[in-house]
Amino acid sequence: MSITAIETSTGATTVEAPAATSAGVAARPSFLPLILDVAVPVGSYYLLKNGFGMSTMAALGWSSVVPAVRTVWGAVKERKANALAGLILFVNVVGLALSLVAGDPRLMLAKDSGVSSAIGIGILVSVKLGRPMMTAGMKPFLIKGDAAKNAAWDRLAAGSPRFRKAERTFSLVWGVVLLSECVARVVGAYTLPVDTMVWLGTVVMIGSIVVAMLVGGRLAVVPMEKMLENEVAGTIQSKS
Repeated sequence: MSITAIETSTGATTVEAPAATSAGVAARPSFLPLILDVAVPVGSYYLLKNGFGMSTMAALGWSSVVPAVRTVWGAVKERKANALAGLILFVNVVGLALSLVAGDPRLMLAKDSGVSSAIGIGILVSVKLGRPMMTAGMKPFLIKGDAAKNAAWDRLAAGSPRFRKAERTFSLVWGVVLLSECVARVVGAYTLPVDTMVWLGTVVMIGSIVVAMLVGGRLAVVPMEKMLENEVAGTIQSKS
């Protein structure tokens, strides 16, 4: 929170009220889509399934309400596709379909990779369409509620091919890693002992997330952060 001093024409100095905006206030709107489109449906699924003892199908169905409403609202009212809400809705539909699949233990293990493949495909499609989906999670992390960085992001996104390439690369890394994780778990389900794959599937999933974070950070987040800092610094110098 900052306090701005204003010098009057008489030479006296008055103190203005604390600035209304702060990093925390500015950050909340940035994270709102993630909260509504990802945290609420995913959190409600686990709460309904584990907390209230609902079946997988019922929990998936009820947790799909918010992303379904958000998807329809974006298409009808705002006339634009809500990528995050649409992806979560798609993943829930895939989960509902897979919950109907029954069979031998290996098939049950293999079908767990369906969600990863659905998310991976959705992310890769968003890159192809020029609207990289993982930006919704990366942008708040990089700008940290800073208005200057937010403005710098908009300028770079509009005029810097290198910045846009890094933005696409971040989503591309996540899409490829999640699809690779799906393939690895399916192969493991049919080649390794069932008892081994029960715990190894979780290890593969966690390892994939770590790899995506490290590779995505190295190839995209770090260079984008430097570009933002340079853009902000350049703007400050031009005004001084």
